[in-house]
Amino acid sequence: MTAWWRDAAIYQVYVRSFADGDGDGVGDLIGVRDRLPYLAGLGVDAVWLTPFYRSPMADFGYDVADHRDVDPLFGTLADAKALIDEAHGLGLRVIVDVVPNHTSSEHPWFQQALRGEHRERYIFRDRPNDWESIFGGPAWTQVADGQWYLHLFDSTQPDLNWDNDEVRGEFESTLRFWLDLGVDGFRVDVAHGMVKPRGLPDAGRSGQARMVGREPVPFFDLDGVHDIHRAWRRVLDSYPGERIGVAEAWAPTAERLARYVRPDELHQAFNFHYLFAPWDAAELRAVIDSSLATAASVGAPSTWVLSNHDVKRHVTRYGSLARARAAALLTLALPGSVYVYQGEELGLPEVLDLPAEACQDPQRLRDPDSGRDGCRVPLPWTRESGWRDPWLPIPAGWAELSVEAQEGAPGSTLELYRAALRLRRSFRGGLTWQESPEGTLVFSRGPYVCAVNLTPDPVDFGVDGELLLASGVPGAADSAAWWKVKCGA
Repeated sequence: MTAWWRDAAIYQVYVRSFADGDGDGVGDLIGVRDRLPYLAGLGVDAVWLTPFYRSPMADFGYDVADHRDVDPLFGTLADAKALIDEAHGLGLRVIVDVVPNHTSSEHPWFQQALRGEHRERYIFRDRPNDWESIFGGPAWTQVADGQWYLHLFDSTQPDLNWDNDEVRGEFESTLRFWLDLGVDGFRVDVAHGMVKPRGLPDAGRSGQARMVGREPVPFFDLDGVHDIHRAWRRVLDSYPGERIGVAEAWAPTAERLARYVRPDELHQAFNFHYLFAPWDAAELRAVIDSSLATAASVGAPSTWVLSNHDVKRHVTRYGSLARARAAALLTLALPGSVYVYQGEELGLPEVLDLPAEACQDPQRLRDPDSGRDGCRVPLPWTRESGWRDPWLPIPAGWAELSVEAQEGAPGSTLELYRAALRLRRSFRGGLTWQESPEGTLVFSRGPYVCAVNLTPDPVDFGVDGELLLASGVPGAADSAAWWKVKCGA
């Protein structure tokens, strides 16, 4: 029997923007619980929850002050347990974030370090090197006694020292805490981080954030991170029910990325190369082929993702809802596991005109053009939004994109996703490319054929079979369709 995670559809819940259960304008665990039937009805297999741990929220929960408790903003540990149990009752698995590269500066450990106690848990130096923060500016901040601490992200997120055995032991205990509570796995934030090179050598150039994922940098993707993932895999394997680890890993090549999902490491890694591929048939096919080949080289499934909480929504990136709907059918037809970011099933675009006073992303404070607020606007559940004073304003124009407006509406993006997620369960086996006109993609998986027209002109694919689903008129510009053909046809 195929392991569930090899071809799962996993829905990303950005907790503070998904559903508000207590009416304070911020999404919470009660809100997620209330909407679990919606997710089960959508047809996904698992839910991934972004951090809901105790945090001062300088980076919206990715600055963790207590890895084993729920922030009051989101609820309680009892709410988390009830959510996990109710999800399981509906046939949904639950994946939670773990943030191992850094803590909050308000974490008790770092507060001790500021007092000069146990600084070996973090990375303190008498002199900084030339490393730069991913959020911009130097990656070092000086403390009162003159030493400097490393923070590859915000200054409120000091990097842990993973050469320290206490750090390693603390995180293995944290994994067990949540596994004992019933979670089905972890999405590992900055899985390429943690380990730093001896001596902390200079990068020797500026613009280091732009190098990540494209070329080697001295502070990411070191071989030592794989020892950590192997240790975590042993923890996961010690629990029943196929608990999994998912790497958010940036690596300069597909081959380096595949190392994170070798048989004794994590189960999946996000496919950022696919996420950032342009709306172009040749480039998409090259990324798909490369992804399948490199994943297969280590026996892992490929993953496919179009949007997440850190990037511009793909309706806007691709330039139209038509392209986004076609991209969804392309993505959901590929072999492997797929991630759906909340709201993409509604066809939500990026919100580009948020008032400056509403924006809260710390990344935007340093670079106004790189803020992530626009993809984190709360979901519209009803035509009136379903929120009371949401933490980010919901555009009035989203009324007809709301769940209420699209529920049961023939041809709506929500119903397209529901149908596609149901049908993809029948797809089995590998991908075989078929000949097709320039600017198009056609492939089969057994009797199922996916045909995508990425050109501005209509195309007659001439598929002889039963039309199952289409993002628009089959063969029209920027459209995709699924057929079932007779075996041997």
